[in-house]
Amino acid sequence: MMELSIKGFIKTSFLDWDGKIVSTLYVAGCNFRCPFCHNFGLIEKPQSYETVPRARIDKFLLEHKDFIDGICLTGGEPCLHKNSGLFEFLRHIKELGMQIKFDTNGTDPRCLKKAVDENLLDYIAMDIKGPLDERYDKLSGVKTDLTKINESIRFIRDSGVPYEFRMTVVPTLLERVDVRAVAKALAGAQKLILQQFSEKNCWDLSLRKIKPYAKEELEVMAGLAKEFVPDTFLRGV
Repeated sequence: MMELSIKGFIKTSFLDWDGKIVSTLYVAGCNFRCPFCHNFGLIEKPQSYETVPRARIDKFLLEHKDFIDGICLTGGEPCLHKNSGLFEFLRHIKELGMQIKFDTNGTDPRCLKKAVDENLLDYIAMDIKGPLDERYDKLSGVKTDLTKINESIRFIRDSGVPYEFRMTVVPTLLERVDVRAVAKALAGAQKLILQQFSEKNCWDLSLRKIKPYAKEELEVMAGLAKEFVPDTFLRGV
């Protein structure tokens, strides 16, 4: 059986899961090409990253069980590894007594369903790139199957697993009307996070010259979103 290849290991994070202290693990590869991505090295040159031995991860988690609540598995897109050790790895982490937060772009609802059906996930964070229409392709960088994106949204909402939807608000690509449209599509969701854009190290070099929205503007956007998703919060401001 193939073992999931972990290409990044942040031992302690207070930011990746609200209210939890976790170790953040990164997998390589993604089926999106978002121009504002910061982890594009994991997509372009995954071989340049050390593969983190599972024994090193296990040792840290077990030695810090009194402090670490669990892991955040991110990337890249974890669901791309569904046939290369993903589920075995998630089962292993649960056997260590750890909780799991799972980051996804929502392109593989069947992968999410399998993980939830096996009680492997304690929290799901799904990235919503923008309004769920023809504009999505520009934000994801590829031709996107919105049927699967919408299916993942519905499944996550009905799964019984705590979750959040999150959107990085990129100037020139997203504005107030877009944030409101996304919130309307997610009406009644548990939580919506509007993430501050960072121009540093964006995959698209032109975006490195773009100034992030001011906090005041993001607060206006959050106010518009709260009409549909009352628990809308800002992150990274």
